Amino acid sequence: MKIEILGTGCAKCKKTLEVVERAVKDAGIKAEITKVEDINSIMDYGVMITPGVVVDGDVKIAGKIPSVDDVKEWIQ
Repeated sequence: MKIEILGTGCAKCKKTLEVVERAVKDAGIKAEITKVEDINSIMDYGVMITPGVVVDGDVKIAGKIPSVDDVKEWIQ
């Protein structure tokens, strides 16, 4: 599983990364978590407002910080 955190490094983007890492750990699964900071790469996903979360190429959320429970649903 590949999870990408879309964001340029703002506080909300960092918090989103923490939430995703916690959800993956709590769920006990293996996932490659990467941070995408290049604005062109972010826009390639159609995301105009960060933070965003992409799971296996599918944009799950954009413009707000997800909850740990939201992320767990996406990765189960």
